[in-house]
This record gives sequence, C-alpha cells and structure tokens, in this order.
Amino acid sequence: MDQANPFETRTTFRLHRAEYLVGLAVCAGLMIAHAGEIRWPVALALFAYIDLIGYIPGAIAYRRSGDGRIPKVYYVLYNTMHSLITQGAVAALWCWLVGPEWALLALPLHLCADRGLFGNFLKPFALRFEPEAEPGYRRLTDGLRGRAAGRRVPVPVTAPAPVPAAGQAGSGPKG
Repeated sequence: MDQANPFETRTTFRLHRAEYLVGLAVCAGLMIAHAGEIRWPVALALFAYIDLIGYIPGAIAYRRSGDGRIPKVYYVLYNTMHSLITQGAVAALWCWLVGPEWALLALPLHLCADRGLFGNFLKPFALRFEPEAEPGYRRLTDGLRGRAAGRRVPVPVTAPAPVPAAGQAGSGPKG
C-alpha cells in the first residue's frame, strides 16, 4: 500500500504477483531460448538449493511443532535464501569465480515462481511459517473494502496489551 501501511489488499497483492509472473516468463523464455547452452545439473542445483536451505528445514520444524511456533532462525533462513539481494550476490560471486552462464537464470526463476505462482513472499516473524489466515487481518481488509465502496465501516481495533513499567516482571525485550 505505502511505506506507512505495509500491507496489501487482494487487488494490490494480485498486481504484485503479476509483476513476478512477468519476471518468471522472461526467465523461462530466456532459458528455453538458450536451452542448449545451459548446464542443466548446475541449473537444477541452483534452483533446488534455495529451498533445501531456506524452506525445507522450517517446513519440517513447523510440521513437527505442536502449536505451529518455531524458532526465528527458520524465518531468517527462509528470508535470506528467498531474497533477491542474496541470490543476486550468489550470481555475482558465481560470475566472478566461475563465469557468467545461462544456468544462473534458475535463481530468479525460482524466486519469481514462488512469488508469482504461489504468492510466497518474505516471512514476518509475527505470522506462522506456513500461510494461515489471521482474523485481525481479515477484519482490517474487510473494513477497508467497505470504505473503498463508500460505506462507513468501522475497523475494529484491539487495544494493545499493557506494557509493564521498567523493573517489573515481564518487562524488557522478548526473543
């Protein structure tokens, strides 16, 4: 939406995904056009390593946890491995050490497929590792849709939990 309200409505989420679908189409088109020049074992390894490090460990931990809560390290691994910055650095390092090659298109292909096809973006700590609808978000977006349609719709707001004064039990940062 904007930098002060970093959430998306259904429409802006679809538009955001559409941008990645264009990137996916470009990457796939280039890979098809240069299929004979691609070292396919390298391309498959580059495509797979993102999830082998960044998704699968967190998915296993999530499924094994009884309540869906897992350590933040799994979110950090996911977000690091699914970052265009990280994969851009990997591609730059590869080009420097090995040389540029078409197999490197597997990196943006993976990220564009995750975001464009599946709607998987970076994972915030406050949400579950696997997508699950949050009731508060649903209330907020329903209220915003009502306002966009010209209706006066109150957006329910829950008061934040009281913060203990300094020195009282429970004060201080939580991990």
